[in-house]
Amino acid sequence: MAALKYAGLEDTDSEEELPPGWEERTTKDGWVYYANHLEEKTQWEHPKSGKRKRVAGGLPYGWEQETDENGQVYFVDHINKRTTYLDPRLAFTVEDNPVKPTTRQKYDGNTTAMEILQGRDLSGKVVIITGANSGIGFETAKSLALHGAYVILACRNMSRGNDAVQHILVEWHKAKVEAMTLDLASLQSVQHFAEAFKSKNVPLHILICNAAMFGAPWCLTEDDLESTFQVNHLGHFYLVQLLEDVLRRSSPARVVIVSSESHRFTEIKDSSGKLDFSLLSPSKKEYWAMLAYNRSKLCNILFSNELNRRLSPHGVTSNAVHPGNMIYSSIHRNWWVYTLLFTLARPFTKSM
Repeated sequence: MAALKYAGLEDTDSEEELPPGWEERTTKDGWVYYANHLEEKTQWEHPKSGKRKRVAGGLPYGWEQETDENGQVYFVDHINKRTTYLDPRLAFTVEDNPVKPTTRQKYDGNTTAMEILQGRDLSGKVVIITGANSGIGFETAKSLALHGAYVILACRNMSRGNDAVQHILVEWHKAKVEAMTLDLASLQSVQHFAEAFKSKNVPLHILICNAAMFGAPWCLTEDDLESTFQVNHLGHFYLVQLLEDVLRRSSPARVVIVSSESHRFTEIKDSSGKLDFSLLSPSKKEYWAMLAYNRSKLCNILFSNELNRRLSPHGVTSNAVHPGNMIYSSIHRNWWVYTLLFTLARPFTKSM
């Protein structure tokens, strides 16, 4: 009781009322903390109730969060032309639940990319995403950029890449995002991209190998390899090798490879159980688009597993992910049959 009296807590009528000398503040990601100006200290727990809190929802329309030269968060009301260090959301705080829900409870088929990163501050993080001008890659790039990361959209078509950058900047003019040329069907282009990125002298915290082709007719790349195999797997394999030193210097870092559940429906071994290289880049006579896609996705899985085994001791993890069954994107554009199939299934699948 003596400690309570010293802190002035016995003079307050409400459990939520702050004692004299205390101030309620918020962090960049919305957690509430308490500053004691008399003792010059801060703490997460409410000085009277002992509860932890966070603000609920986003900033009101017209408000923007900034950080001053001392690292203190402040808020700008563009409508009424005023600035304050008091978070306007403090009137709508919720108690932090100490029992954190599991991932299965938090996220489901309706969860968006923005919701996954809600409350996270990725300032200072550098991300490369291949095939980021549309579909899953674009949604990923936008969400990461709007949460503060410096995102590089590695795209084959620079016109579409620059359009994607502008769409992100329209949502937040301070987003750190740019497009760079990367054609996975050309190993020389992959090499040039890696050299251009390294010349920036920045770290690399996240590399997302997302670009892929599906249902494409047989053709050879300039490197005389079957295009689905090279674009979906070999180009990414080479890119990771070229950037491995940057990833290791930037640890903790991660590689995310977008694979597919369809990797289960194929094999890349011959009848004796040995790896059959002819299956990876088949001739036109032996080519079937769906099978080529499945094999490339199996290569993604095997590569990710081995990459994680080799690099995780150095602070670089690798994960292969399945984006969802028939998620509606533009990946089906190469053949009208697949476009028809995806269109018919669209009402029953997740869209962008």
